[in-house]
Amino acid sequence: DRVFFATNKSSLTTKARETLRKQATFLRKNKNLNVTIEGHADERGTREYNLALGDKRAFAVYSYLAQAGVDTNRMDYVSWGKERPEVIGSEETAYSQNRRGVTIVTN
Repeated sequence: DRVFFATNKSSLTTKARETLRKQATFLRKNKNLNVTIEGHADERGTREYNLALGDKRAFAVYSYLAQAGVDTNRMDYVSWGKERPEVIGSEETAYSQNRRGVTIVTN
């Protein structure tokens, strides 16, 4: 349900594309499901910077899924920036888990 990003990046890694390929297959088979894609960042940087970065990350996931055949009418995306960390902490282990895009089924 999630992919991870490098520091200050919104480009999809090879591993992220593999995960999203599986998500797209699942969503194409389950046409009744809608999703919201959340973009997240680690705690470093300003609130504004991280909201913008989270938006780019969410849009990267959204775009990949759309290009893989998932109807855009079934998808929304939102940035949470650094406001909703998955892991609390100020070290690379926590940062790497917080730089993510999460696909959530909304129905």
